[in-house]
Amino acid sequence: MMEKSRCTQQLAFNLLFGLWFTCCLAQTTPSNTATPAPSPSPSPQSQNERLKVRLAGYPRKHNEGRVELFYKGEWGTICDDDFSISNANVLCRQLGFVSATGWTHSAKYGKGQGKIWLDNVLCNGGEKSIDSCKSRGWGNSDCTHDEDAGVVCKDERIPGFVDSNVIDAFVDENKIEEVRLRPVVAMAKKRLPITEGVVEVKHKDGWAQICDLGWTIKNTRVVCGMLGFPHEKKVNKNFYKLYLERQKSYFHVHSVACTGTEVHLAACPLEFSKRNATSSCEGGMAAVVSCMPGPQLNYPFICLLAGRVEVLKDNEWGTVCDDRWSLQSASVVCRELGFGSAKEALTGARMGQGMGPIYMNEVKCLGQEKSIWNCPFKNITSEDCQHMEDAAVRCSVPYMGLESLIRITGGRTRYEGRLEVLSSDSNGTQSWGLICGESWSTKEAMVACRQLGLGYANQGLQIRIVGGRSNYEGRVEVQVGSKWGTVCSTGWTTKEAMVVCRQLGLGYSMHAINETWYWDSSNVTEMIMSGVKCTGNEMSLSQCQHHKTVSCQKSAAKFAAGVICSDTASDLILNAPLVQQTVYIEDRPLHMLYCAAEEDCLSKSAAKANWPYGHRRLLRFSSQIHNIGRADFKPKAGRHSWVWHACHGHYHSMDIFTHYDLLNANGSKVAEGHKASFCLEDTDCQEGVSKRYECANFGDQGITVGCWDLYRHDIDCQWIDITDVKPGNYILQIVINPNHEVAESDFTNNAMKCNCKYDGHRIWLHNCHVGDAFSEEAERRFEKYPGQLNNQVS
Repeated sequence: MMEKSRCTQQLAFNLLFGLWFTCCLAQTTPSNTATPAPSPSPSPQSQNERLKVRLAGYPRKHNEGRVELFYKGEWGTICDDDFSISNANVLCRQLGFVSATGWTHSAKYGKGQGKIWLDNVLCNGGEKSIDSCKSRGWGNSDCTHDEDAGVVCKDERIPGFVDSNVIDAFVDENKIEEVRLRPVVAMAKKRLPITEGVVEVKHKDGWAQICDLGWTIKNTRVVCGMLGFPHEKKVNKNFYKLYLERQKSYFHVHSVACTGTEVHLAACPLEFSKRNATSSCEGGMAAVVSCMPGPQLNYPFICLLAGRVEVLKDNEWGTVCDDRWSLQSASVVCRELGFGSAKEALTGARMGQGMGPIYMNEVKCLGQEKSIWNCPFKNITSEDCQHMEDAAVRCSVPYMGLESLIRITGGRTRYEGRLEVLSSDSNGTQSWGLICGESWSTKEAMVACRQLGLGYANQGLQIRIVGGRSNYEGRVEVQVGSKWGTVCSTGWTTKEAMVVCRQLGLGYSMHAINETWYWDSSNVTEMIMSGVKCTGNEMSLSQCQHHKTVSCQKSAAKFAAGVICSDTASDLILNAPLVQQTVYIEDRPLHMLYCAAEEDCLSKSAAKANWPYGHRRLLRFSSQIHNIGRADFKPKAGRHSWVWHACHGHYHSMDIFTHYDLLNANGSKVAEGHKASFCLEDTDCQEGVSKRYECANFGDQGITVGCWDLYRHDIDCQWIDITDVKPGNYILQIVINPNHEVAESDFTNNAMKCNCKYDGHRIWLHNCHVGDAFSEEAERRFEKYPGQLNNQVS
């Protein structure tokens, strides 16, 4: 087998952020119903719920901290008596880490509050939950919080574990559950978001007021932040005083003393009114707050805005390391974006890993800064951080109430029906009305479903998968009129399967099935669709091309199209700086290129050369492909169809894995690399990740999550034959998995491009980057090459 083995920065910085948007649904926290009995035997909770575990304390990272358990509606700690590494392993797995590397005693991460739930815990190490281990029983302890136990987990996530690594606002939600602003002006009551009004807190079955004695602008800042607003402003108290004198107020909170950096009012020092007090705000009135909304009120279908934090420096985007990442720093980010304070500060690349520079480490914002660049931070060295430590945020956004402006009626379930919208006439009278169905498509239906919190839309073309062994696989069936039928598998690829899985809300396509004879066929219907062709980005199969009349060469039931879907997928990305660092020109003699000619790695003119005399001019570089997804990248073809290449001494598992192209000013190819076949393996991996794939000895092929495949510049065919290329300025473009043959969670980062200058003797590459790694201004300089965007190989 052949061997396989990123300019001086300006002082002025710019800051922008790259965000992913997620729409969250309301979550219900299950109540703990188990009745603990102090005994040496395990005391598991209800089988229908999972014990909640979190890491707390300071200073700490996302994978270490004081252990806290949520039991009977209250957070508490574990005593360090008899604690062991076995206990730590169980807890770390519950938190989503593969194992523990250590544990701490004597409240190393600070003393907790509330109950000490467990003491003398004895685990074997294989238990699925800490409440399955032996202990003295829930709440039975002779310890103090000076003995709170902590754990240090191995910084490697369990594949597919869905809980986030979160530094959360740990506040007593029993004191203040909800906060709202109640407007008093008639017009303000009808307009959302509500930016000004009387501050009210949820109390018992109603709402209560806060006494404004000692109320400061810092308190106002906290209230505005948690309600999704980045800024606060002074309010006209005299106007409200006239109104409030005529109203009866019930004061639940007597005084508030926020510092202004808290993310929730409940995190501020509070003094609650005495139960029997008749007037707890003598000389004062109900607190009133006025907030300033940010410019970003055009995300109406998002209840939380979340994303990886990226900062722009010298026209290139980079990430922020999660060391000491806190709610205060996250809140500075959120407010700069025009939203409120942070709901959560996420660590461990839970919003995906970036690719490129990491600009900031150990960011220590106080919470009042205007920009994250105004916060103290450390510059990054190569040993400090990796992209698996990229920081992210979830921001508070204003409540827009848009879910109440539409409804669906007349359907058989709450998931279907006629769409109606609530509108107001010139007199302010509200009424429900219909929407014209002309030009109504799945795109509009998708928006309506998200707004209603009902997931995905199947409007336009109903589809289902049947006959499979699980809910994630089966034969694809579509409904035309009142009839269900199968889809012809001729031309059925991963692109079409991706659309089906997306439309059904089942994630990504693991396999596109062309023969479904091995699945239950007792209810097989006739074939009613053929010629389906998708780009892979559609939201519904109805948006793809297909034949007007069914035409299928293999119309038997066993050739119906099928899919196997998965919650996770791989995500490949090329190390663009390495391409720029390793590029060079080689004039290689023809007598050393016989093997490459057999592999079709030379341009067509090589066939007319005077073999074995002369040479070919090759543009050579290394390519390092990383898998930063949540599933291994494995070739579509089975081992039986791999092709043996005697020249290289190994099997090639993919016919087309990359395209290497040199483009001229109008976007046309002037040279292309013929590196069609690849042998996929793990050349190296991140620390803590083990290699799984290798080409030698007919081994399994693929790229493990957290690993990369390196094709060195000195390997055969790792080049573009530029013998016939004239001197000039060009674009070098490399595309991984160009035909979307294998499913990925993100195809937008599969292409890399560089500026290329060739003078006939030497070659220079600069500005090599992946996808949207550059600023819009820098990308526009590439767009002066018309034709690039429509030069994709289909």
